[in-house]
Amino acid sequence: MTGALCKSQLQVENDSYAGTSGVSELAFGKRFIPAFKDSESGRVEISCFANGSQAPLHVLEGLPVDWATRLDDDGRPAELKATIISGFLREDVFYTREEAAQAPN
Repeated sequence: MTGALCKSQLQVENDSYAGTSGVSELAFGKRFIPAFKDSESGRVEISCFANGSQAPLHVLEGLPVDWATRLDDDGRPAELKATIISGFLREDVFYTREEAAQAPN
């Protein structure tokens, strides 16, 4: 991915991986948890809502503010640094969407 990650880019990714475990709905069956990774620092964050509860899909609102390049009107991340990628966490290992789509059960 090039450029910043935002809600519309997440939709593009979902469309690209539709029908595979590269999307949250199908990844759940393989025990994948929606997550994000900063490819620069290696830091991984599980996708969470603004209240801190784990989200069943990729949302930006609960991510660290220092990952944001733009905040929404409520001060939550609306656009992320170009080094942030969406993917999944399973057994403490981060998988990109492509890796999750190809992963065995």
